Amino acid sequence: MSLFEAAGLSAKAPRPLADTLRPKTLAEVVGQPNLLGPEGRLTRLVAAGEIGSLIFWGPPGTGKTTIARLLAHHVSLEFVQISAIFSGVSELKKTFEAARARREVGRGTLLFVDEIHRFNRAQQDAFLPVMEDGTITLVGATTENPSFELNAAVLSRAQVLTFHALAPDALETLLTRAEEDRGPLPLTEDGRAALIRMADGDGRAILTLAEDVYRLHRGAPLSSDALQTLLERRAPVYDKDRDGHFNLISALHKSVRGSDPDAALYYLCRMLDGGEDPLYLARRLTRMAAEDIGLADPAALPLAIAAKDTYEFLGSPEGELALAEVTIYLALAPKSNAVYAAYKAARRFVKDTPSAPPPKHILNAPTRFMREEGYGDGYAYDHNFEGGISGQAYFPKGIDPQRFYAPTARGAEATLGERLEIARRTRQTDGGTTQNSG
Repeated sequence: MSLFEAAGLSAKAPRPLADTLRPKTLAEVVGQPNLLGPEGRLTRLVAAGEIGSLIFWGPPGTGKTTIARLLAHHVSLEFVQISAIFSGVSELKKTFEAARARREVGRGTLLFVDEIHRFNRAQQDAFLPVMEDGTITLVGATTENPSFELNAAVLSRAQVLTFHALAPDALETLLTRAEEDRGPLPLTEDGRAALIRMADGDGRAILTLAEDVYRLHRGAPLSSDALQTLLERRAPVYDKDRDGHFNLISALHKSVRGSDPDAALYYLCRMLDGGEDPLYLARRLTRMAAEDIGLADPAALPLAIAAKDTYEFLGSPEGELALAEVTIYLALAPKSNAVYAAYKAARRFVKDTPSAPPPKHILNAPTRFMREEGYGDGYAYDHNFEGGISGQAYFPKGIDPQRFYAPTARGAEATLGERLEIARRTRQTDGGTTQNSG
């Protein structure tokens, strides 16, 4: 039964190509060899005759709904589908009651919940008792990382199966099936390759795009450029509030840190193409300058700020060039996280160490009372000493001098490291007396 027939529509009603070609057996499903191959996890579960509750995690158009429906058939369960977008607590109660009635007559229920991550935590908890007592076998589908979006209690009662975007050969198989049903697509070789690229790993999308070609074009085969003009460009799969956002910004950050300007530019453009706020990218690039480059190249941070100012001044698309410039610069700059590591170490030390006043010799004494109390006594004015370092102590009395900052030998930080060692040696030689008297 197709989804249209399941919804109560006549089998003779017009149906989208994606529904017409929906697989009728698991063997007809393309892609997902990790799940449906000879040693795939779903293959083994079906062979065992009992699947248990499952969470399907993966991008759109990868077969999650179709496979759930076919699984129900293979293990002789009643297939019931709801969407977390349109269902509330009352609908869940009715669904559970119907499942209990089925169980009383010996019929199990596979409840497929599309977009399960849309249910809030309390709604997700409602599934626990009916999963626990076998009233339902839950199959939830989500495009979001289950670790972040689903309750731990639900995850502990279900296996998570990962679906992957369809590979080009799988999409080609779908196009072949479409042509067997509708006839040859009017596409040149490069036009066909462009159609596969436009689908972006989404099986439903490639059949929808193919249907648009059948519907809109009569004439000579379409080249890649002609196809894009006809269909316009399909928006990339990217949600600024979801996994796509976090995965791509992580990839951009890691590419910069790994000194790969080409990969960094690729991810920058992916995010811009997906509609990301350029100022968000400017903020993240500024963070990279401070966290991953630091004092190995002190010019990196002001350049990142300048890129942000340039974008605000020029706007899009001209201002995006400044973001590209700083991305390349940061990727090629010498790297050091010594400042970042020193800051974190100092924060930990402060949290674990009782508060102590600074030594009096480095405090100002604007009043007579403070002078009488010894504020400023013995302070050595560093500019009056050779090298501009007096060697006096600065940590509070009772706290041993700490070494939070460990500069690398890369870029400008190498010079800073030499100066730091001179300063530390001077304090070891000449310090102590002043601190002990503070």
